[in-house]
Amino acid sequence: MNIKLLSQVCKVPGAPGFEQPIRAFITKQLKGLADEIYTDAMGNLIAKKKGTKRKKVMIAAHMDEISFVVTHIEEDGFIRFHTLGGFDPKTLTAQRVIIHGKKDIIGVMGCKPIHIMSAEERNKVVKTTEYFIDTGLTKKEVDKFISIGDPVTRERELIEMGNNVNAKSLDNRISVFILIEALRALKGKKVPYDVYGVFTVQEEVGLRGAIAASSGINPDFGINLDVTLANDMPGIAPHEHCTKLGGGTAIKVLDGRTICDYRMVAFMKEVAKKNKIKTQLEVLTAGGTDTAALQRDANGGSIAGGISIPCRYLHQVIEMVNKDDTQATIDLLVACLQAIDKYDWSFR
Repeated sequence: MNIKLLSQVCKVPGAPGFEQPIRAFITKQLKGLADEIYTDAMGNLIAKKKGTKRKKVMIAAHMDEISFVVTHIEEDGFIRFHTLGGFDPKTLTAQRVIIHGKKDIIGVMGCKPIHIMSAEERNKVVKTTEYFIDTGLTKKEVDKFISIGDPVTRERELIEMGNNVNAKSLDNRISVFILIEALRALKGKKVPYDVYGVFTVQEEVGLRGAIAASSGINPDFGINLDVTLANDMPGIAPHEHCTKLGGGTAIKVLDGRTICDYRMVAFMKEVAKKNKIKTQLEVLTAGGTDTAALQRDANGGSIAGGISIPCRYLHQVIEMVNKDDTQATIDLLVACLQAIDKYDWSFR
């Protein structure tokens, strides 16, 4: 596993609507891995590999990360912000962030100290609106480099923990890494249908990039790559587990916005069994992914499904995925792209 590449993919900033840095980085990694590389009007990065037959498969991996945007600068230099994506407020405590203004400025998330909180305040979770960013700079210094509308991302390095990796933004940079590595594995090999590897924008704020890309590409088949809930931990009953870390890559059955095409689920199961790839099934009853856009925003819809990577501590800076699950995802995606024309896709 190319830990150096994954670490870089996780580190490069890419707030929703501000994906320029991560898009530029991915573009460099794609050199020589596709027949055509281009960006659409929305900002989605598309790598096309030509097939031998006239059908299209779109693979989506969103490249944005949950972030913030500057909304106000106080007279004493403290910075107010708005969230871009879903945050559990308690995860903001004691975190460093990077404000991407005229130059990158490090800040820390601050809120009212517990020492002066009332008993009632101590028993409540601090709301995101009660946090502010402290850069250690005066208002005059802040104004030199930071403006309203500047994006803010979280700061945390990737580390290895046993057979796992732990970092910020593995949602969904692990899928970005997987799609790059899958295209690398397919280099020099033929695929039956045109493959569109799409690194989508603004997923965390409503699947916006995938909607535009799916309607533009109009795929016959869609496969989404994203993390899913690995909640195999103390305090959660076995019947409540969505997936388990180290249990294999997950074949999506449904999430909060999509019921995957049963044919795609059956196809992925068959391919995994034939290639001896360890899998588990994902039933995620809440939350949505780009799978929904793949399925519904192609002209007339597409046969869509998802391959998901189990991830603990979602939307925190300590997200954790397993190396073997990651490799299994690459293997299943590559095998599916090579065998997709061999399956009977008729309704039966």
